[in-house]
Amino acid sequence: MKKIEKGFVLPSSAFTIKKSYIKYYDFSNKTPEVGDLIYGKVERIGEHTTLENSYGRIHKIHNEKHAVFVFGNRYAADYYEGFIPEVMMSEVDLLSRSGLVGIVKTKKDTVKDPTIINVLGYACNSDGTILNTRNFQTLSIKHAEKTHPRSPMILVCGTSMNSGKSMAAVSCCWTLKSTGHNVRASKITGTASLKDILHMNDAGANPYCDFTSLGYPSTYMLSRDDILTIFNKIDLKYGNNPDNYWVVEFADGITQRETEFLLSSESVKSRIHKFIFCATDAFGAIGGLNVLKHKYNLTPDALSGVCSSTPLLVRELSEFTDIPIFNSLASNPNELSEILLNKENINWKEKKKS
Repeated sequence: MKKIEKGFVLPSSAFTIKKSYIKYYDFSNKTPEVGDLIYGKVERIGEHTTLENSYGRIHKIHNEKHAVFVFGNRYAADYYEGFIPEVMMSEVDLLSRSGLVGIVKTKKDTVKDPTIINVLGYACNSDGTILNTRNFQTLSIKHAEKTHPRSPMILVCGTSMNSGKSMAAVSCCWTLKSTGHNVRASKITGTASLKDILHMNDAGANPYCDFTSLGYPSTYMLSRDDILTIFNKIDLKYGNNPDNYWVVEFADGITQRETEFLLSSESVKSRIHKFIFCATDAFGAIGGLNVLKHKYNLTPDALSGVCSSTPLLVRELSEFTDIPIFNSLASNPNELSEILLNKENINWKEKKKS
């Protein structure tokens, strides 16, 4: 083993591990696994020119910059689809600003080739054990079973990546907090990034977390059981007090693999108090409503996202549905609170009738 010198960046995909635990590195032929930490240096700058550290600070990176990285899979329609390599390699691709690494399989044509990381070895503790984020969790769960009634859950989903989900979730947090309610917030699926949940915290949600608190640097390609376990564990942590509201975001789009796992689960759907659906444009919202109705038997309580900030798109959408539309970039807390605090849950109307 070789000693890791001070000054390396610990990325947000590994924020559950204390920097003091990371002592050494050693190159071996062990098969890479989700959550394994590696120590490496930037070989060639590509798409990603920054790293988000475990506190949320954004570091500018240059060639030869040393850092810890984490093996994981990524699904990002606007960037990369990447996977953990089947064997240990001397070079890997930087899949996200949070320090996730793997091998890019597909990418959006307008996105640059990935930043290349030279792998120096697996990151180890003082006794030579390879560190893995899944062995470190920051979410202590006291309750073994869910009590009832539970915290009302405000679910935010969308048509795709960058459809405006996070901004809508922030608006929900701010509206609930400004009307005197306690708010918790969580992101259940996606790729590690402190930005989204920190914005929810800025809007009044406290405490807050995402899947990384349970040791997962990303959720792409996890099993259905793992995805539902993540949801249920965070629900056990934040959903037991009926006086609190719980704002929850599912990443990517409603037809994406892990989101589909969640929306197909009756136990997850039964937790929905209000459902906010986000879209980039009016036609995407119209198509999404059709998928939600026929595939998942769900009807949103409100529409939002990128399309909600354009009056022409709002006009187009309003011709097809009377579901309320709110602009998360200029949301009116009074208007949104009427949607969120209304005790009627329209998501299950069709199911009750059937």
